[in-house]
Amino acid sequence: MIPIPHSIEAKSYQGCASHAPHFSSRVTETEYWEKYYNYPDKVYEWHNGELEEKAVSEHITYLTHIWFAELLNHYLRIYPIAKPAGLEMGFRLILPNEVNVRRPDLGIVLNNNPIPLLPNNSNYEGIFDICIEAISESNKRELKRDTVTKKAEYANCGIKEYFILDGNRRHTKFYYLNAKGVYVPHEPLQGDVIESIVLPSFRFKIIDLYKQPSPEEMINDPIYQEFVLPGYTQTKQRADKAEQRADKAEQRADKAEQQAKQFAAKLRKLGIDPNDIR
Repeated sequence: MIPIPHSIEAKSYQGCASHAPHFSSRVTETEYWEKYYNYPDKVYEWHNGELEEKAVSEHITYLTHIWFAELLNHYLRIYPIAKPAGLEMGFRLILPNEVNVRRPDLGIVLNNNPIPLLPNNSNYEGIFDICIEAISESNKRELKRDTVTKKAEYANCGIKEYFILDGNRRHTKFYYLNAKGVYVPHEPLQGDVIESIVLPSFRFKIIDLYKQPSPEEMINDPIYQEFVLPGYTQTKQRADKAEQRADKAEQRADKAEQQAKQFAAKLRKLGIDPNDIR
């Protein structure tokens, strides 16, 4: 299962003054990994020598992220071609003029990625194939970081797809890396369907990010039925066919009984007791 990331959990101190101790935001990379990567109650990224705290998303975006993460879980159960990395697992971005550590709300690593995601990893040594961020609109700096800064960094590092989730619908975006190494928006199919270029057959309706239909509601939708509870669908189809066969057998039995009654009535009209011919 894809775990719930810390940065979008509802926390009791949300909206209060920062509980972090006083320190200089400028630290070395070694200090970052030793002191701040696993800092309690806070999630820090490291950008060009500066600590950057990840903000808490609004609850509406949290719900959008959870629905999307569960949809990915359904897909990866049927097509185990990749592994998810949640809980803001960090990875190192070596850029032309700086080195950064980013911690997406969700990362996807394909099984054929040159650097595998291992069970005991607490950070990822390679470059994710997909990054997903559930944005926070709590401050403009954080919003710009996800929609502008990280978009440029992720494209520069060759991350094949970048999805930005916003429960308020204002900043939701889906990008893929084109042949020139530039992010371009996914063109929705059928007007509202986004289909991944990294995960074959993984697709979703944009409106469903906000409606968040249940798996039971999705199993009959051709967009999802290939990977959302397909076993349930097959079992239900078998049960429906068995019920249809039972109904037909009952109908045949009823018809045979009716024919027998009609034949007996004809014999009685002829003065013949039906029991005499048995």
